[in-house]
Amino acid sequence: MYKFDEENLIKEIKERKAKKILLQLPEGLKKEAARLTKFIEENTDAKVIVSGEPCWGACDIALNEAKDLKADLIILYGHAPFMKIDFPILYIEARYETNIEDLIKKSLKEIEDYNKIAVVCSVQHMHQIPVTEKILKENGKEVFIPPKKGFAFYPGQVLGCEYNGLKSIKDKFDAILVIGNDFHALGAALAIPKPVILIDPFNREVHNMKEKREKIIRQRIIAIDKVKDARKIGVIIDNKPGQHFGSAEYIKNKLEKDDKEVILINMDEITNDKLINLYDIQAFIETACPRISTEDYARFSKPVINYREALVVINDLTYEQLFEQGIV
Repeated sequence: MYKFDEENLIKEIKERKAKKILLQLPEGLKKEAARLTKFIEENTDAKVIVSGEPCWGACDIALNEAKDLKADLIILYGHAPFMKIDFPILYIEARYETNIEDLIKKSLKEIEDYNKIAVVCSVQHMHQIPVTEKILKENGKEVFIPPKKGFAFYPGQVLGCEYNGLKSIKDKFDAILVIGNDFHALGAALAIPKPVILIDPFNREVHNMKEKREKIIRQRIIAIDKVKDARKIGVIIDNKPGQHFGSAEYIKNKLEKDDKEVILINMDEITNDKLINLYDIQAFIETACPRISTEDYARFSKPVINYREALVVINDLTYEQLFEQGIV
């Protein structure tokens, strides 16, 4: 049900005269690895190596892997352009082709008490914003498409870490309609303290994110409190060029002024197995993807919080300010 934009793929490879390609695919699209490899190699002069490492988003660029393999191009599938790096990279989007008119109409019941609706989506569903806007307007709703801000490539696009478009117009709308999945809808709910309704084209469902948001907020308060109580804290820096959020040195200096013992830790990927080995560290602050601490909460045996949450620990923000301004 995905459109892989294969014509543009081949055109770009030929124009760039690539000879050795590192192909990155999100976890849900890795099943296409063999087919795409064969297609590229049959239609260009390039050889393809598929990255078997996890690819969690447009930010998750396998730069070191490409350099080690002496590739001359990274192709990152399923995402819009995210950032410029000092290496040739080609983002190829993948659109999820399905009719969602029935789901949009189903969502009307969830937003019946709200007249001003912001509509956003992940990049796979950008082509479905116009029909969503049309149906909402036909049912008397005023529709707002956020401008592109930060890492967003399109107006109305959200990423796991990017909701600044929504934040910039938050005073204009009463509720948010997200076309995508739980990950992006929960991100919107954690970024903006307003009702968030998910239209999920994959599972053909409509969800109100209120209960999930409240559950996550409770978890985040517990995690932040545990980090406040910790005396020995690890501040994690990520190697990936697209995953740097906030200053690890700033957090470290502020914590040390509060008599905390702090070490800086460098990681490619943050997992519980790695954190367990740092057995004498009581808690962690990660300055990589701000969603790691929320998405993997149950997997970590020690408290892990993100940069914005750490601002509460060092008294730069109150809890109220954090939840009002957004965890992400």
